[in-house]
Parts: sequence; C-alpha cells; structure tokens
Amino acid sequence: VDKNTMKTGGSLAGVEQMQIDGSVQFDGVGGLSEHISSLKEMVIFPLLYPEIFERLKIEPPRGCLFHGPPGTGKTLLARALANECSQGDMRVTFFMRKGAECLSKWIGESERQLRVLFEQAYQMRPSIIFFDEIDALAPVRSNKQDQIHSSVVGTLLALMDGLTSRGEVVVIGATNRLDSIDPALRRPGRFEREFRFSLPNKEARKEIFRIHTRDWNPKPSDNLLEELAEECVGYCGADIKALCAETGLCALRHRYPQLYESRQRLQINMDSIKIKANDFSMAMQKTVPASRRVVPSPGQALSAISKPLLEDTLERILQILQRVFPHAELALKKDQQQGIASASTCLKICQGKSFDEESPSVSEEKLTHRTPDRKKAEFRTFSRYVCPCYGSVFKITENPRDQPTSYRPRFLLIEEPGSGQASDLAAAVIHSLEKFPIYTLDTPTLFASTLPDETCVQLMREAQRSAPSIIYVPQIPSWWETVGTTLRSVFATLLQSIPRFTPVLLLATSNVQMRDLPEEIKALFSNEYEEIFRIPRPTCAERRRFFEDLVMKQAAQPPALKNNT
Repeated sequence: VDKNTMKTGGSLAGVEQMQIDGSVQFDGVGGLSEHISSLKEMVIFPLLYPEIFERLKIEPPRGCLFHGPPGTGKTLLARALANECSQGDMRVTFFMRKGAECLSKWIGESERQLRVLFEQAYQMRPSIIFFDEIDALAPVRSNKQDQIHSSVVGTLLALMDGLTSRGEVVVIGATNRLDSIDPALRRPGRFEREFRFSLPNKEARKEIFRIHTRDWNPKPSDNLLEELAEECVGYCGADIKALCAETGLCALRHRYPQLYESRQRLQINMDSIKIKANDFSMAMQKTVPASRRVVPSPGQALSAISKPLLEDTLERILQILQRVFPHAELALKKDQQQGIASASTCLKICQGKSFDEESPSVSEEKLTHRTPDRKKAEFRTFSRYVCPCYGSVFKITENPRDQPTSYRPRFLLIEEPGSGQASDLAAAVIHSLEKFPIYTLDTPTLFASTLPDETCVQLMREAQRSAPSIIYVPQIPSWWETVGTTLRSVFATLLQSIPRFTPVLLLATSNVQMRDLPEEIKALFSNEYEEIFRIPRPTCAERRRFFEDLVMKQAAQPPALKNNT
C-alpha cells in the first residue's frame, strides 16, 4: 500500500486498508436476507461467475446506498460483506471512511484525498469503498453552501461516474438522512441500488435474538424467543444486542451480588450463572430503544387489561382494513410468506428445471402475425414456474393485474367522545402492520421544528418513496383546527399528488362524529367503501370477560411470598 501510494504522490492519511472484525459473517446478520442476496449479485457473483456477465454482455452494479434509522445494521452488513469476500481464493480490499474524515481545512486537500482513495482502490482491485455517514461528505448543493463544499461533491461525482471507468471498485454509502444527500448521486452509474434498513419485524427480531443467544448455555427456548420478539416492538438490531448484554449482567447481579461490594478478585463458578426469563424482563425495564429516545413508537399491542374488551373489535378492524388496503393481507398472513420461501428454496434445489419448457425465449419470439391474445398468453406462461418437486405451480413474475391494488386507501376510526378507545386500537393496528414503515404526522412532530410545512412535505414524500407505508394522523379534528390554512392546503395537495394506486394508507382517528367533522375531512374518507369504522361500545360478553379475569382470577390469587434468601 505504501509503495503504490507513493507512486501516485499522495499521503496515506486515512487511505490505508481497513482492519475489521473477522468474526462477522452473513450468518451473523439477521432479518436482512434480501439485502444480502443483492450484495452477492453485486460483489461476489462477478468474482465467482464472471462468465455469466460476459455472456450476457452486462456490467454488474457498482454502487449501492444504505439508508435507514440508526442501529438497523448498515455498517454491520458492510463488515460482513468484507469478511465474506476475503474467504478462500477471493481477496477483496476493503476501505472504510467516515464522511467527515474526508474534509480538510486546506483548499483542495479534500478533493486530493478522494482522488488518492479511488486511485488506491483501483490499483488494489477488486476492492470496496465504504463511506459511512455519507451525508456529511456529499450534502445537497445549494446557494447557501460555500463553493469549497460543492467542489468536494463534484469531485466525488466525477470519481464515481466520470470519463474514466473505475473498474472493479464497488462504492457503498450509508446514511440515516436520505434527503440530505445530493440527488446527482442517486442515479444508475453511481448508486444503482438503494437499500432501506427499516426496523425489524417480529420474525426478524426473533432471528436476531437467536443469533445473539446461540452461544449461551443453556440456550433460550423457542417459546421465550417468540415472546421476546412479540414484546420488543420498535427495537432495532443494536437495541436487541444491548438487551442481551444487559440480560447477562442482570443474571450476574442476581447470582453474585457480592462482586459489586468487594475490591478483590473473587472466585466464581461460571456454570452457576443461569439466565432466566425474569432477567430479560429486568433488562427490558432498563433498556430504552433508540427509536423511543426521541419520539415514542406509535405501534403498541393491546395491554392485558384492555385486551378482553377490544380484542374482537380489533379483529373486525383488521378484516375491513384488508379490503380497504389489500397490502395489509401480506403482512398479516404468515402462511403466504412461508409458501414464497418454500418456492424460492425449491427454485434453488431444482437444477436445470427452472422454467417451463413451453415458455418462449427472447430469440424465439416472432413479432409478425401475432394477435393480442397470444401476447397475453405468452406473458402469463412465462410468469409461471412449474415445480417438479412439489408438483404445483408457483408464480415467479406475477401479472400486474394479480398484484394487490387499492385506490388511495384511507381509514378513519371514530370513537365516542371520552371513550379513549381509538388511540389503543390505532396503536394495535400499527403494531399488527409493523412490516410497513409508519410516519406519524401529529402536532408535536410538525411543530417541533420552525418550519412545519417543510416537515410535512418531507414526511409525506418519504412515505411515498418507501411505499407500501402508513401515514398516521391521530385525532384529526383537533389537528385540523390547530394547523394553519397554509399547512392544510399543503397536506391536501400532497395527499392528492400521490399516484392513485400507490399503496400509501392514511390512518386517522377522531373523537368527533362524522356529521360534525369539517367538510374537508369528510371529503378525504368515504363511507361507501368502508373507509370509516365507528368503534362500538363493549358488549355484555366482553365486559363479562374483563370482570371475570379481574375478580375471579387476579383478585382471588394469594399475595406473593417475599423471598428473603
């Protein structure tokens, strides 16, 4: 590295090869299987199977952008990729730079360091350049910024896709502020693919728990991991890792409290430290998720107290919501996801039998004397895969008409004044649909900044970009009265500017009856298409279940004995 860099006339300030933790592999990253497959196509497949790209005369993607909340695994996945590419005969050089480290107080020094970095990576190709917090290096160019910072952004744009090819150099950027990045970076040739790292859902949280507890002795049971995944809503991967570490410390405090009072090293028996379920409960009380440290998560399951009263109502809401917003059916049904997983597994097992033999290739297509019915039939035939193992047909590339579609889905929960049921039911609905990104557009979120109009525009554009998604407006009558006329016009215009069949659900609650709402809010929701749900009062059977559990079970239990051991 030193000799090659001295030839180019540059210094090695921050350009040396990154030495990373070699224990992180792809099997240590949970809930990101789709991102891992895409990264294999970009980096590993061109090294192992170069004949595929030569035969098809295509170039693999050379850039990707990771974006999402903090702690969701962006840097971890980059480390795992570097380790996977350095096994066996593959040797890939990995460069890691922070966005602010590339900036210098001397004029022209930042641009020179970028050129040295890319030239060094080209000489040691194949290589990977990972820019962490790239929004600090390449922000949006505007008149408010100085010309020096714009020069750094221009240099990075030219190096990534200029007149000269950068060869086998893959550039990966990571940020949690996607709107702060210059738009010129987000195009094919620079960052071809954008990977969104959202908060993990229940299955992903269970997989992350299993990864962090696989070396424990004894290992937690599957039932315990299932309960933990259900309880830890809003936890990112870093939160779950910190929770497992805090659980171990809680078990240590419970078994050896004298360690905290002694200054000398004591002899302990490690086999006597057993991690139990109550250790996880104590750790959850001390751990605050990163997503809740700034803004609390709107999604929350029904509490044990309100569950007997609202469980049946929640079930009816979810059934109606599946008709209004068909994408919710994909998040609520697990069997369909397992079927897709089985089909993809079978697709890997079947060798040489990938598609039906009747499906025509591109070279076999005849453009003359073809009727429109024939075109549709060939398209449907090509979109099916006949599995010789299962003896059934799985759709690989579905017909657009078979995709779930909805025309501007909206849903309003109306409660009786003073009942307080809409907030609990809306939180439970969001908890059930945690697979989709949630954007809360309440009054504190808007007026937390000095420009509420800009905040509204940013949130709604982000919801449209990450569709299918949900925009949540709690207590929309008071929200409508609080915001000004300008913000109302901006909100209505942005809502209408969303394409008609874009799966962006507007979920709102109200403690005012439909007849008393403003005309503008009435125009947003249609009672004819089941977009309005009036929350009923609890029935006699629901009230009986509530008081039966309270009186006959909880109140009849003897008080817990105090353990003075």
